[in-house]
Amino acid sequence: MITKVCFLLVLVAVVFGAPSRPHYGYAPPSYEEPSTYDFNYAVKDDYSGNDFGHEETRDGYDTQGSYYVLLPDGRLQKVSYNVNGDSGFVAEVTYEGEAQYPEYHPAPSYG
Repeated sequence: MITKVCFLLVLVAVVFGAPSRPHYGYAPPSYEEPSTYDFNYAVKDDYSGNDFGHEETRDGYDTQGSYYVLLPDGRLQKVSYNVNGDSGFVAEVTYEGEAQYPEYHPAPSYG
């Protein structure tokens, strides 16, 4: 008898848990046409030493862009890239400036 009651409760839960009407959320995106967009951003904070940015443009299957970041050694690393169809990601990395390595002075130890 307990098995029949448990089975009936599970059946009722499944029936009431099933959606009774179609979901009216957003429509799934259509990928028939390739995307077209461009964006950019940049951050330069002299107080914390942050300096980085990114820009990208896409028109159909042609994507071009670049990004840069200030490295801890003082150089600016720039990456320019493009993607044309199925060619894959092609990047060129360049550096501006000379690496600066401050002389190391160990703290005195008191022992």
